[in-house]
Amino acid sequence: MKMLLIFLLLFPYSLIAQNNDSRYYTERAIAFINSLNEAQKKKVIFGFEELNRYEWHYVPPTQYPRSGIAIKDLEPAQKEAMYSLLKTFLSKEGYNKTKNIMLLEDVLRELQPKNTSRISENYFISIYGTPKKDNAWGWKFSGHHLTLNFTVVKDKIAFAPFFFGANPAIVSNGLHKGMQVIKAEEDFGFELVNSLTQSQKKKAIFQSFAFDDILTTNSAKVTPLKPVGIFAKEMTHVQKSILNKLIEAYLSSMPSAIAKYRLKKIKAEDMDSLSFGWAGDMVPGKPHYYRVQGKTFLIEFDNTQNNANHIHTVWRDFNGDYGLDLLKEHYRNSAHHH
Repeated sequence: MKMLLIFLLLFPYSLIAQNNDSRYYTERAIAFINSLNEAQKKKVIFGFEELNRYEWHYVPPTQYPRSGIAIKDLEPAQKEAMYSLLKTFLSKEGYNKTKNIMLLEDVLRELQPKNTSRISENYFISIYGTPKKDNAWGWKFSGHHLTLNFTVVKDKIAFAPFFFGANPAIVSNGLHKGMQVIKAEEDFGFELVNSLTQSQKKKAIFQSFAFDDILTTNSAKVTPLKPVGIFAKEMTHVQKSILNKLIEAYLSSMPSAIAKYRLKKIKAEDMDSLSFGWAGDMVPGKPHYYRVQGKTFLIEFDNTQNNANHIHTVWRDFNGDYGLDLLKEHYRNSAHHH
């Protein structure tokens, strides 16, 4: 971990080290747009300021309609361009997690043959602004238990809010028996809460029952929740290291340059104020919830539904959701140049 900390301190502040990286991101988006016909483009492309950019949900699209076009309505070559775009903006791990969450719709269809909303390609993509031509553009990928928001401002990329969910959290039978899409986030949570001493637990466990869901749900804007739990400065070196791994488990879905940049910012801005709060049981299979909060970000994890076999996780950046901090900086700098 020490090596990682040293490496992070050396990592340049700019989010993407080289411009050609961001050019690569932009090219993938253009390739996808170019694969669409005119009618599809009308569905997919919105103005950058379009308000549906801030709208998202994690229920099936049959319950809450999504903007954009669904994968199931694309031609094979268009799907390939779409997945190529997704691969570029996610790490290998993040891409696999995304695909597996989509695959869980097939698992649910096996379990609920009469439920017509279980469609593994009912995930939607929408693009905001014009890649390359505009200094700021973004895109969203959304469907049941999955929302990814990316904003590109010049050569910097913001990735929040992002939501990953899994139902069932552990597949108990059928073709995909044993599959566990969201694992490290749960395992490190248990490891951290169970590593605490009795007096530390008194601080960390702020209520005996878990919430039914993440508290911030699908809010367009999130402000810090009431600080609860135990602060990192009250943890041992070993416990801090588990907390670090827990945060990394969320960031590991993003490309490594972006994850490292975000970790570096947390080390610089959040370390002393980081808190870990737990609610509910401390054993798998019983309802539990935790959150990690710093000055700049919030992680929420909830596993209560379906006999605690149904996970919701979210990452929010208080000032950086939808790239708002990057946009402010960009507009401020543009104003200075005139």
